Amino acid sequence: MSSNAAVIQAKSASAKKREVRKAMVAYSFIAPNFLGFAIFTLGPIILAFIMAFTEWDGSNPMKFIGIQNFANLFGNDRFVAALKNTIVYSIFTVPLTLVAALALAILLNQKIKGTTFFRTVTFFPYVASLVAVAAVWNMLFTPNKGGLMNQLLMKVGLEPLKWAAAPNTVMFTIILFSIWKNMGYYMVIYLAGLQGISEDLYEAASLDGANGWQKFWYVTLPQLKPTTFFVTVMLTISCFKIYDIVYMLAGGSNGVVNKSAIVLVYYIYEEAFRNWKLGSASAGALVLFAIVLIITLIQFRGEKNYAND
Repeated sequence: MSSNAAVIQAKSASAKKREVRKAMVAYSFIAPNFLGFAIFTLGPIILAFIMAFTEWDGSNPMKFIGIQNFANLFGNDRFVAALKNTIVYSIFTVPLTLVAALALAILLNQKIKGTTFFRTVTFFPYVASLVAVAAVWNMLFTPNKGGLMNQLLMKVGLEPLKWAAAPNTVMFTIILFSIWKNMGYYMVIYLAGLQGISEDLYEAASLDGANGWQKFWYVTLPQLKPTTFFVTVMLTISCFKIYDIVYMLAGGSNGVVNKSAIVLVYYIYEEAFRNWKLGSASAGALVLFAIVLIITLIQFRGEKNYAND
């Protein structure tokens, strides 16, 4: 019996060693990515949470000040302006991009010649370099009378606009640019959703006497509900993280300086790397994180309730 027990114990030990070796091999593949995540993502996130409750300029010792940074934020005119601008930008950009992307997807989902070409043309602004695209856009929307868009406005009897160079039109220009640049990406997502809808549903609707609008309202939209939810969440998060488009179109002396186009991420960048108020910048980042988290949770809750109904 003791001999059999020893053999069983030896086999068990050998099996454990093999399992450990397999686990070490698996962890060796995971380790580089995990280390990169820990050093460049998780570490900075934890540090940002700590710095949000401190006063630090990057060189002198940290000074713990509790929630003072958060109290100072809402008394800061630039932060309040950045928060308002970000909310306004998101409120207009999300639904308009949804509508534009869905309309393009439905249009380019038809079985007609040239759809592949137009899909590529529509998607191109999303993958093109932002610097190049913004440069072309600024040429088209030049604030003087020589700009193409202003020439078109004057031909129909309207006054030329200053677009991104004027405080009252800079946010409108940014929203317009964002919709144009990003609608191609979300169009592709909607195309995938449309092509996943069974033709049997449309045939059944036709037999019931449904017209084109009724098919869209009672078949297409309900079937695209998961796609629309995904696009809405991704668009909302993207809108609250907006920075590059604002910097390219309204940077410098155009809109950012006079608070007409400053957004939350630009404010965080400005506090951290221009004013060297790292604690205040971290507090702003946490506020942004909380806003995005709350909105996302509300969206998930609404989607869950809608699915249950």
